Amino acid sequence: MNIIDKFRLDGKKAYVTGGARGIGKSVALAFAQAGADVAVVDLDLDGAEKTADEIKSYGVKSIAVKADISKPEDVDKMIKEIVNAFGTIDVAFNNAGICINKNVEDMSLEEWRKVIDVNLTGTYMTTKAVGLIMVKNRKGSIINTASMAAHIIPDAQNHCAYSASKAGIIQMTKALAMEWAPYNVRVNCISPGYTATELTKDVIKPRWAERTPMKRVATPEDMQGAALYLASDASLYTTGTDILVDGGYCCW
Repeated sequence: MNIIDKFRLDGKKAYVTGGARGIGKSVALAFAQAGADVAVVDLDLDGAEKTADEIKSYGVKSIAVKADISKPEDVDKMIKEIVNAFGTIDVAFNNAGICINKNVEDMSLEEWRKVIDVNLTGTYMTTKAVGLIMVKNRKGSIINTASMAAHIIPDAQNHCAYSASKAGIIQMTKALAMEWAPYNVRVNCISPGYTATELTKDVIKPRWAERTPMKRVATPEDMQGAALYLASDASLYTTGTDILVDGGYCCW
């Protein structure tokens, strides 16, 4: 097979959580451009539908699914809806997440639990639900979104729960990669650096770009290459890996 063809996703069935905007939308579009049918999952159904409509312009199928990944009943419903529409799931991009920036002394237990429930437990539940399908099929690629905050504490930001949740995603990814390797199910993650999205554009500080070796923050499109590599047959021997996409920030 031609190396470029290995990056194609023709005939693959994929979903992206947090797909209405930002990194999720960008990766959903990349999967569609590579030939996959893509389900766009988000709490914001209107936003998910807009992304799904854009995806259809590439000549592939797309559906919008509303789900709160912190709720097990929503995760089960989400998976069933996607399988009913596509027949199966070959690629999963578990990207939905939240952040609460607070000093730990000011953070309530409820706020801690909310971050952990969405970021870590939600990613666990979606990974498990789709993994059961892939194990049965003896194939599949799962990609989880961690963060460079799982490796370092960026710019002394006060988001203890967020950093803990993202570090947990990396170790969970490695553990499941080991469990499911015999079934040809690959589990990997990407760790974005500072990324300018609709939700972060108002909080990005100039010093973040200045302290990044590449002297800029990321765009959502900067995550497309790593995600497509992990989703495609170009990465058939890659599992349990975390790819940092941080402009070199963690090299300091």
